[in-house]
Amino acid sequence: MSGPELEGVLFDIDDTLVDTRGAFAAALAVVGERFLPHLPSDRHPELLSHWRADPGDHYARYTRGEAGYREQRLARANAMHAAFGGSLLDEDGFTTWDEVFEEAFRAAWEPHPDAAAAVRELLSLGIRVGALSNASVDYQSLKLERVGLADLVPMLVGVDTLGYGKPDPRVFTQACRLLGTDPARTAYVGDELDVDAVAARRAGLRGVWLDRPGPRRVPVSEHDVGVSGVVVHGLDGLADALGIDAAGSAAG
Repeated sequence: MSGPELEGVLFDIDDTLVDTRGAFAAALAVVGERFLPHLPSDRHPELLSHWRADPGDHYARYTRGEAGYREQRLARANAMHAAFGGSLLDEDGFTTWDEVFEEAFRAAWEPHPDAAAAVRELLSLGIRVGALSNASVDYQSLKLERVGLADLVPMLVGVDTLGYGKPDPRVFTQACRLLGTDPARTAYVGDELDVDAVAARRAGLRGVWLDRPGPRRVPVSEHDVGVSGVVVHGLDGLADALGIDAAGSAAG
């Protein structure tokens, strides 16, 4: 990666540092057994696909500041129930649903095996590291703590910091401000091509798309892949992919 000396790397959290896809799968299996008992267990992966795709874009509305957190999750739960023949959840019913979901979800939080080593390597090279996420600061701070990454990756900016999240360029510049780095000398690593890598580049950072093995949340065209810039398939060797030499600069 060519450019001026790299000062910092910002990370997305979900499905970048933390295996959120796996945690969603565990939580939705419990939800399926409890609230969609007619659905065979071999169809539970379909619940995960539906939840991650979020066909109503409810979470995107939340990240734009157009809906509250509980509102978007209730809407997603009811959309999933409608798609799989479940009953409509009212406010009381959703409270129970969300308690079941959240307990199973949090119990399944795990770091990606390559996360800690990649972060430690960057820190050893003198690179500043922090996190920018489209969830709330407190929630993501707890998640980082639970998976053992809080001491390595400070949670800097969440959707509640400015009242909106990615892909708005202002959240990227705010994260750089808190990290103490120039956006042009900061990379952003995330698993979503559009709201992470592309949005980071539009904000003046160096976008890195982490395209981990497995089903993507939404389809990505080969054209988009071809113009996505830096693409990695894991965090192993991230420093090399960024072109960071032993002095902490981006070669080129």
